[in-house]
Amino acid sequence: METETDHPFKSLLKEVTIGDETYKFFNTAQLGKDIIDQLPYSVRILLESAIRNCDNFHILPGDVTKVLKWKELQKEEGEIPFRPARVILQDFTGVPTVVDFASMRDAVKRLGGDPEKINPVCQTDLVIDHSVQVDVSRSTPSLQSNLCQTPNPGGGNMHVTAGDAAPQGPQRAARTPATTCSSKGTLPLSSLSSSTSSLASSMPSSCYTCSHGQFPVIHTTCPFHAQQTKGADALQQNQELEFERNKERFQFCKWGAQALKNMLIVPPGCGIVHQVNLEYLARVVFVDNGLLYPDSLVGTDSHTTMINGLGVLGWGVGGIEAEAVMLGQALSMVLPQVVGYKITGSLHPLVTSTDVVLTITKHLRQVGVVGKFVEFFGPGVANLSIADRATISNMCPEYGATTGFFPIDEKTIEYLRQTGRDEKKISIIKEYLKANSLFRDYLNEAGDPHYSEVVHLDLSTVVPCCSGPKRPHDKVAVSEMKDDFNKCLTNKIGFKGLAIPPEKLNTTVPFVFENQEYTLTHGSVVIAAITSCTNTSNPSVMLGAGLLAKNAVEAGLKVAPYIKTSLSPGSGVVTYYLRESGVTTYLEQLGFNIVGYGCMTCIGNSGPLPDEVSEAIEKGDLVVCGILSGNRNFEGRIHPLTRANYLASPPLVIAYALAGTVDVDFEKDPLGTGSDGKPIFLRDIWPSREEIQAVEKEFVVPSMFQDVYSRITQGTTRWNSLEAPDSSLYPWDEKSTYIKSPPFFDTMEKEVPEVKPIVNAAVLLNFGDSITTDHISPAGSIARNSPAAKYLASRGLVPREFNSYGSRRGHDEIMARGTFANIRLVNKFLSKPGPRTLYHPTGEEMDIFDAAQLYKQSNCPLVILAGKEYGSGSSRDWAAKGPWILGVRVVIAESYERIHRSNLVGMGIVPLQYLEGQNADSLGITGKEKFTIKLSSDLQPGQIITVELDNGKSFQAKLRFDTEVDLTYFRNGGILNYMIRKML
Repeated sequence: METETDHPFKSLLKEVTIGDETYKFFNTAQLGKDIIDQLPYSVRILLESAIRNCDNFHILPGDVTKVLKWKELQKEEGEIPFRPARVILQDFTGVPTVVDFASMRDAVKRLGGDPEKINPVCQTDLVIDHSVQVDVSRSTPSLQSNLCQTPNPGGGNMHVTAGDAAPQGPQRAARTPATTCSSKGTLPLSSLSSSTSSLASSMPSSCYTCSHGQFPVIHTTCPFHAQQTKGADALQQNQELEFERNKERFQFCKWGAQALKNMLIVPPGCGIVHQVNLEYLARVVFVDNGLLYPDSLVGTDSHTTMINGLGVLGWGVGGIEAEAVMLGQALSMVLPQVVGYKITGSLHPLVTSTDVVLTITKHLRQVGVVGKFVEFFGPGVANLSIADRATISNMCPEYGATTGFFPIDEKTIEYLRQTGRDEKKISIIKEYLKANSLFRDYLNEAGDPHYSEVVHLDLSTVVPCCSGPKRPHDKVAVSEMKDDFNKCLTNKIGFKGLAIPPEKLNTTVPFVFENQEYTLTHGSVVIAAITSCTNTSNPSVMLGAGLLAKNAVEAGLKVAPYIKTSLSPGSGVVTYYLRESGVTTYLEQLGFNIVGYGCMTCIGNSGPLPDEVSEAIEKGDLVVCGILSGNRNFEGRIHPLTRANYLASPPLVIAYALAGTVDVDFEKDPLGTGSDGKPIFLRDIWPSREEIQAVEKEFVVPSMFQDVYSRITQGTTRWNSLEAPDSSLYPWDEKSTYIKSPPFFDTMEKEVPEVKPIVNAAVLLNFGDSITTDHISPAGSIARNSPAAKYLASRGLVPREFNSYGSRRGHDEIMARGTFANIRLVNKFLSKPGPRTLYHPTGEEMDIFDAAQLYKQSNCPLVILAGKEYGSGSSRDWAAKGPWILGVRVVIAESYERIHRSNLVGMGIVPLQYLEGQNADSLGITGKEKFTIKLSSDLQPGQIITVELDNGKSFQAKLRFDTEVDLTYFRNGGILNYMIRKML
């Protein structure tokens, strides 16, 4: 911010006394309260940021005027700047960001500048949460009965499960360690075996003590008892494998934390980035040298929008956009239309917040909100908890909006207290927001602002539902799941079609697992996972799942042991309240053991299925199912063998696991037979909302949050023992297969290059609609016959060492080979899905990477043709970086997902859009032509460009450089190149 004496809006600075201290803030109401009151609350945040950051250079007084005149200008798609207060990263996207910073430092030094100028300017938090996989799910045998027990201050025994972020209890410091083991008698540490003692010495000291005396069991089961159970539990094994696989990546992250200023690293094992953001990292209001202003952020994960449920404006951007913000650049955006989503009524007792969000997702996809803000209002919002609101905001990318914003109200303040925030800070937050017209009363309809358009949902109309089998916005009522799945089996290939021939509909495959015979059919559930930020942040659905498990176990129901069940909490707080409420043991008895703290099955880190199950699926070519409480279920994402995947609430995940199939009608079909021999239906064991709310009120308390987050940045002994370089420039290791300096700046010079036409480009791939970043960006496991696997094998690695693409996002050679490697990729050049294409000069079919290399050898630039919604899904920067490395210089599509278009621009790739009503088919384009695109130095945003084909035809397309800033980045060869030149 400019100093007060020369700031263009210094007259708006106002003092406010809160408690015994005086603060300043920019009072937007002085620009006209009547105008401000009509602005959506999300736009008021943009306005305050523009005023505060106005410097007559990056942000001009005219930009403030544009935001102030939102009501008149919102449909003109005018450009405005936005400077968020902070940036948040997760490790899949964060590691490449730190790699780019390290590489930029090298480039600045090569070009004669000071490399240490390359630092985040604003606060940046990186949460390592995407590296853990479900290698082991159920603990075998269960450790529940063998855990050391420590007195629980609330009464009874506290069962301590493993987990780096598992809680210790608010009264830990006051406890005196027991001197005898409750089941084994006296056993001092000195009597343990040498290997056990070594394990003990590697544990943090601030843990629960086992009754063996001073032995920490919070991070593992007691070694004495673990020996009795023939192995550590699933959580411990998964975390050990996580560190074994990712040691080099984690060391690199530690280098970044030490070498780069303003960067906080939250170590692995602490939770999912969005839940940690919601429960801990969110400032809500910043206090900066006495100046108050709203918290806001961008993140390198599309589900950054979850924080909007707390009233903090934020959304996902590509890694390269985030890096620009980290380097002090304002984010260039189009002045958004704001759709008002009015919520009225109240929920049916059997309906969960997950059902609400799946209903809203389908509704808003139908409305069409891509590139728009959605702001929720109406009396029904007052009935939604912050966790419910966060669940709705989380899936904003699935309904396509930029944000799904819930302005701050009294419930937000209650949540801040519940999550253990400082009372003084809470007072500052509330008083500042009220003083600056940013505090909401949802019951006061007279305070409703103006919106671009208004849509409505009556909560009483929401029914229990799932989404699938291939897209998150394909909602299916639970009552219709059986019929819908069977229709999908026979429908032709598509989002709701699997094309199983009639003669194969009744295929069954018997198999033996753990000495017992089972049968798989179409619809059999083989993965059931309570996972992802969408739901694990919500105590109501998590406790609902726990109470359902309790009722199921007490009724005598079981989950088939071959189903890969798992529970990956979003933070240690979840473990805390599940354990304290007494439901953990029932979840474990159904196989829902805690397997890790991070984004696991939802991101594709589901790990392997049992060999017997995999063989049966492949033998019968069966359409088996994954059921998960996540937010993404695109093809090939969850597991290569689960061709149908459904999103559902945590209780429904357990319900379908108990049923063992999605081919079930819960009203007519029992889940199984109870211990009394009678059939048990889902309605018999489903917990009431009153029961769930009573348990939540008793067991989700501030002391849990305070205790867990008081140690979140301390890390585990594993993390703290990692050694990292202490140099300002990173010492790249040429032998590394995890971290490598990318080629983005290899040929860069100080001068901005001339814009030239793209001549005789070949089409690498020819796509239809809804190509997602899951199709483009490397994700999931590395197939053994893929170009990436061949590269790793050439470096001496064996398949068990390949790890996942996500873990290798810091190595461009692997990521380039994994670009477009999705097994469900549909390329119009070929007759069946797969990561292959045609090399046009010879007509030969080959791997996409191999074809791109042949084109590169002949200096032939590449084009991608696509249909609608190109690049929908996660905000993956490698979905733009990978194509750039392959040689793609132009994409021509019918429409783009917002984040992906920005990423293409950020990499210097030209996004062209067919004119309204046109596409490749209507223009008679086969994709085998050569393309020449007439580009020049005098390009304008949104310009119509002529594209010439080598067969004599031509057509026009819209240049999707939407702003002058987009054009500046393109002329420089990308956003990072522009930043390097600016630093020089």
